[in-house]
Amino acid sequence: MKNEKVIMITGASKGFGFEMVGAALKNDDRVIATVRSDAESLMKAFDYNKNLFVVTMDVTSEEAVQQAVQQALKRFSIIDVLINNAGYGLIGAVEEASDAEVRKQYDTNVFGMLNVIRAVLPDMRERKSGHIINISSLFGYDAIAGWTIYSSTKYAVEGISSGMAKELAPLGIHVTALAPGLFSTDFLGKGSFVQSGLVIADYTDTVGAVRERVGGFHGQQPGDPKKLARLAIHIAHTENPPLHLLVGRDAVQWYQGNADRVAGEVTTWLEASLSTDHD
Repeated sequence: MKNEKVIMITGASKGFGFEMVGAALKNDDRVIATVRSDAESLMKAFDYNKNLFVVTMDVTSEEAVQQAVQQALKRFSIIDVLINNAGYGLIGAVEEASDAEVRKQYDTNVFGMLNVIRAVLPDMRERKSGHIINISSLFGYDAIAGWTIYSSTKYAVEGISSGMAKELAPLGIHVTALAPGLFSTDFLGKGSFVQSGLVIADYTDTVGAVRERVGGFHGQQPGDPKKLARLAIHIAHTENPPLHLLVGRDAVQWYQGNADRVAGEVTTWLEASLSTDHD
């Protein structure tokens, strides 16, 4: 693979981000890894690799993001690839999730991603080259009870990626929405997701069941995060990368199941759908 690049990875302290940092360094890429705190620990974890630059950055702060990107450009001169990985999950029914909880979820998963994209794009546009990889989810193709708000942020990631790809293609910049299935990271562990403060008994059989299962499922996910990390770095070096990339057998099955359901509804209601044009 080689053909070393400068890769910026957000949310690098754990999970996919941490593994992607390791995969990129093994490829001799230069890596800008962003963390919310304790940059020293990440540097130490990779033996103070000379190709690793760790910067403290909160994606929800546009000012902090701009400063971090400028630090990165000062260190490595360019950013070839941006991997928007920072994010977390919120469990709760729509009615249970407060306005503050929903806004915080969007601030990180959507608006934070956009903050980083806006900060990085001027350099990529100037060079007419670059690749933005946005980490989506299988839930960005079909929502599930309890993860509805989180799923909606990933739907947003998919939509933003699709539109942005059309905007940036003439400028020589690629976009990929990478949608993992369930991987054995700490995403389902404490600190990687939050639960709504309000719990309504009427949702016991739906959202309540999800709350009960999520802890027990932690560590039992089918996907290997190291393999995903290697795939992500491979895609970062691909000349013609995909716009949409499902990762994991479960993600592919999830997409196909939803696509079949939607196609069935379209067929069933086709006459009604076509009945509203002017005569």
